[in-house]
Amino acid sequence: MTSLPASLAAPPPGRDDRRDDDSAAAMARALDNVFWQALAGPQRALALGGDTARRFAPGLPPIAAFADNTRPDLAALAAVCSAGEALYTGGWSGPAPTGWTVAVDARMHRMAWPTTRPAPSADGAADPDADRAWRVLRPADAPAAYALATLTRPGPLAPRVTELGEYLGCFDAQGRLLAMAGERVRAGAWREVSGVCTHPDAQGRGLARGLLAALVGRILARGDRPFLHVMTDNVAAHRLYEQLGFVDVAEPAARVLVRG
Repeated sequence: MTSLPASLAAPPPGRDDRRDDDSAAAMARALDNVFWQALAGPQRALALGGDTARRFAPGLPPIAAFADNTRPDLAALAAVCSAGEALYTGGWSGPAPTGWTVAVDARMHRMAWPTTRPAPSADGAADPDADRAWRVLRPADAPAAYALATLTRPGPLAPRVTELGEYLGCFDAQGRLLAMAGERVRAGAWREVSGVCTHPDAQGRGLARGLLAALVGRILARGDRPFLHVMTDNVAAHRLYEQLGFVDVAEPAARVLVRG
């Protein structure tokens, strides 16, 4: 009888099951095709599409996913997007069919927070200096959040992004949004950290790191688990996330598709 691979075998008696869940392989399995898990699950009400392809509704981040990444149903996706519209996808590769163009073909790190790791210190985000005051963003802050994301381009965001989860923002004494970090995709107990960015005028002060630490702490306090994505060529951001406590679990494809 063929034995199971070590990564799938039952843990020996007395082993801490939490640590088994913390293995890169276990976290990678839990987060496999995570965009589809979200769009067909907890965030289904915010999505358009059917049983084989779905995307966030207009006004939300232009992210799409397929039920089967080995056979992406681009015909079904075409029914819920406009000509010329660009959509981000993850986890599949291969040539695009007629009527579609692959505008970006890259890879990204998928990183997760181990359950056995304590919450990071959020001292930087709680600094009493006026230009480090932070709070949870409100619906009225959505235009400022979108403007900051448009300026800094941290990834696919949209005007209604604050509807997806909790966002924290750091403001100066005049009320200008200087930095932010928030939640985008939800799948089971997993919460994707996203939209991490700092205004060019405020870089180098540790604002993003402080907000990240605060957000991770708040996610963990709810009993959820944080994860994130960062492009493989963004070495500085990847290093920051590693220093904070995230670990690499996978390196899926990251593509931008344009319907022609």
